Amino acid sequence: MSLCSVLMESEVEHLSQTTNAAGIDNDIGRSLPLPGTEAYEALPQFPKRSALPFRRTIRRQELRQIVPLAETTIYEMERHGEFPRRFNLTPRCVVWDLAEVEAWVEERKQAPRSGTSKPDVHLRKTRPVRAGSSEKLSTPT
Repeated sequence: MSLCSVLMESEVEHLSQTTNAAGIDNDIGRSLPLPGTEAYEALPQFPKRSALPFRRTIRRQELRQIVPLAETTIYEMERHGEFPRRFNLTPRCVVWDLAEVEAWVEERKQAPRSGTSKPDVHLRKTRPVRAGSSEKLSTPT
């Protein structure tokens, strides 16, 4: 038995004792199944495939912890339809749907790596130079 279910049982017992002390019938509390059990999941109050309730959203800081890409990269990928779109909760609060972001990460994990193309180095305007390599060239040997 998990710690969570043990705590829930102790809370149910505590509630049933307090309702008895208040003179309220507590037969209803005893007939309800505990959360986390199959009987609780079968209760009709929470639809299984609904977009609500318990849909978790994340803000930019938490998104950056999950997806370590630059904000401009995420923005461009959103524009091209390659990343889940953000939406506004309020005019100043932008969030992403956590389930969509996690599904995107899983999709990227499953994608084959051979399909990715490498940048064409011949299209570069300049050649990057390592720090310290110019010092070696300037000293005569």
